[in-house]
Parts: sequence; C-alpha cells; structure tokens
Amino acid sequence: MEKCLKKVLGFSIQTPSTEIVKIVRYKQSLVCKPCWEIKYCPYGPLVEQFPIIPPIRSEAIEHNEYLKECISTGRLQGGKKLDKNRKKFFIKCILDFKTSDYPVEISGILKEISCRIFGHICPVYFNAEPFTETKEIRRLSREIPRDVMLKVVRRDGQICQKCFKPVPDNKMEFDHLIPFSKGGTTSVDNLRLLCFDCNRKKRNLLSEILDEIPLEKHFKASK
Repeated sequence: MEKCLKKVLGFSIQTPSTEIVKIVRYKQSLVCKPCWEIKYCPYGPLVEQFPIIPPIRSEAIEHNEYLKECISTGRLQGGKKLDKNRKKFFIKCILDFKTSDYPVEISGILKEISCRIFGHICPVYFNAEPFTETKEIRRLSREIPRDVMLKVVRRDGQICQKCFKPVPDNKMEFDHLIPFSKGGTTSVDNLRLLCFDCNRKKRNLLSEILDEIPLEKHFKASK
C-alpha cells in the first residue's frame, strides 16, 4: 500500500498493509451507511473536512501534462486565457509534482469507504460505533424471520426480481439489496425475492445497486 494512502487513512508509513486492510474491514463492519437510508449525507459540510482518496498515478500524470500544455499555449482547455496568478500556480504544481505521491491504483475496499458523491472518506467510517444505533435497533442477524419472508413473497408476487420469472417454492431465495456485509438491514424494504440461479450470479458488490458515478446521468441529461 503506497505511502500516500497510509497517510490519508491516518496510519504511519511503518504500518504493514495487511494490518491496515484488517482494520479497514473491521471498521466497515460497524458502518451503517445512514445516507442510504435517509437519502442524503447527514454530515453536510462536515464531510469536506475529511480526507479524500487521491487520484491514481495515471490520472495525476495526465493532469500534469495538461498543466504543461496550458502554460505552453497560454490558454485553458475551454480557450480562456491563462491569467498571471493561475500560471504561477500551475508552474508550482508542475515543479512539486512527484509520481510517487500517487497510488498506482485504488483497491476496491478503499473505494467502498469513500463517498460516491463527494469522494471524501465517509465520516461514518471514522466515527461509527455500535451504540450509535437508534432505539429501533437494526436487525444484525442474517436470519430472516418468517413473517418478513411472507411479506416479501406477497409483495414480489413470487416473481424473481432479476429474471422476472415465477419462482417455485423450492427455488425461492431472499437477497439483501444493500449487502448484509455492507450494513444492509434484514428488513422487508431491503429484501427482494430471487430464484436460486439469479441469487448465485449476484455478487456482494455495491455496484449492483449504486452507479459508479451517481451524478453522471444528471450531467448527461443537462447536455
């Protein structure tokens, strides 16, 4: 694990990468991700005070070349003239640039602890504790109560929610939309009915339910 990532996560350079991954995985088990439940970030502007995962090395190199091009042409990408102060700042960035300051890649486990909208590491990751649960305690067991199963089956009409085919009684399986391992609740609103085959194909990844870039579709719509 590169030095810059260790620094972002608050570890010393001497900390073994295996130990960091172990701690991250443990912290993930405590994160409830309330933004998924209440539909907005409860931390508001506070999220901007938390560290942000750095760009990967190839992206940093590409940006550095862009700065050089701006200085060479005297213009920004949109054609706007490069002013004196910005040119001075670009030159400083180029002189200070070191490829070793950027990771070659970002592992999946680190992507999952950062906000999909703002890019900062989620404050919940740093502060989550078991006692932060509300009085209506989240079900922490994978075991699905029978009454919850019946409600899901009735709601979904005994139809697989991926292939949309009728599911025989002996092929019915229940899937957590937000994976249990990612803090998903064992509740009616977080469960869906799947057939045996579709449930075996499903991966335990957030990309199954979240866009890689949630705001991208809005940008496309505005063009």
